[in-house]
Parts: sequence; structure tokens; C-alpha cells
Amino acid sequence: MADHSILAKSNRVVSAWGLVAALTVIACWVTSTILLMQWHIDFKNPLLYLFILLQMHLYTGLFITAHDAMHGTVSYNRKVNDTIGYVTTFLYAAFWYPKLYKKHHQHHRHVHTEEDPDYHHGNFFTWYFTFIRNYLSIWQVVFMAVLFNVLKLWIPQPNLILFWVVPSLLSTLQLFYFGTYQPHKGEHDNEHQSRTQPKNHIVAFITCYFFGYHYEHHASPGTPWWRLWQKKNQDS
Repeated sequence: MADHSILAKSNRVVSAWGLVAALTVIACWVTSTILLMQWHIDFKNPLLYLFILLQMHLYTGLFITAHDAMHGTVSYNRKVNDTIGYVTTFLYAAFWYPKLYKKHHQHHRHVHTEEDPDYHHGNFFTWYFTFIRNYLSIWQVVFMAVLFNVLKLWIPQPNLILFWVVPSLLSTLQLFYFGTYQPHKGEHDNEHQSRTQPKNHIVAFITCYFFGYHYEHHASPGTPWWRLWQKKNQDS
């Protein structure tokens, strides 16, 4: 009975911190986006390029948070967990959370097979475009185009392009390269058909919120992104 009590308490703590991590990422993205929409653009200012990279990283954080929601690790309260999933996928690029949820779990069940929606026999570019086409829908593109034209009534178009459009597109490359292509390309000799990047927690966080520790993710999909570094330490 005592062991069950300790486990329940541990789960509540993880759930609480999962929600804190999710809300922090969302708050940082919202704050950064609002501030940058009115920032004076000067292509000679090196901060411009730093802010684009920051926005890219925060966009990636939105998707990684949605990914955690797909595994139920944002909150053990199902409604709260799924709400975060819906919010983050919508903020990212108006993705439909149930569709992503279904395809992602299909990826885990059929990793590195013909039934894996994330896997493709081809080079980086054909794989990337197949990957994007597999998840992008026409209504989504139309919605984002309409939203762009509505927002530019109040927001300078260069700001929308540089801090809203470009970072989201760059983040798809970041997510694909570190979260799909590098971990799953080629052949593997393990049950999860994936590899993991060398241990360097700073690099792992900057590149893709520890998601480069990809074998660890497949071995323990119930571990949220902010605890994957612990799994990497255990394997060392």
C-alpha cells in the first residue's frame, strides 16, 4: 500500500511539472510573438537573426509539447492534457490534434516499416517533403493563408513573415532532421529501430528539446521531454 501511495504522489508531481513545462513554453512563445510583431526590423541588426532562431526554437517547443500530450505526459488529467495538445498544435500551424495523435501512435507501433507514416525510403529531401505532405492538409493551408491576410491588417507584413512564417517553416526542418531523419535513417540493430545522439545535454536541448535522445524516447515514450536527459544518463 505504501508503494502505491509513493507512486501516486510521484505521478502527481510529474503531472504538475509537466503542466508547468507546457505552460512555460506556450507563455514564452506568446510573449515573444507579441513583442516581435511590433519590433522595428533592421537587416543590419544581428539581433534580427537571433530572434528568428529564438522563434524557431519556441515553435519547436510548441510541437514537442504537443508530442508530450500525445503520450499523456503533460498532465494525468486527460482533459487538461488533451486541451494542451489542441492548443499547441493549433498555435504551431493550425494542425488538427486528433490526426497527429493517430499518426504518431501509428509511428510508434510500426516504426521503420511501410506502415510507419514518418518513415520513407529516400534521401533527405524526398523524405522531408513526403513527411510534410503526410501531415499537411489543404484546409490548413487555406486557413493559415486567410489568417495571414487578416493579421497583416494590424501587423507589419515583414514582421509576420520573419517572426511568424519563417520560424515555423524552419522548425519543421529542425523537428524533421533531429526527431525523424537522424534517428531513423538507415538500418538499426535494436528493437526500436532508432539511434540516439551522443550525450551532451546542452546540445540536445538546443537542437530539439532532448528529442535527439530518440532511442530513449522509444524505449520510454511515457517520459516527457524535460526528463529524457535522465534516461540518457542511465544509459551511460
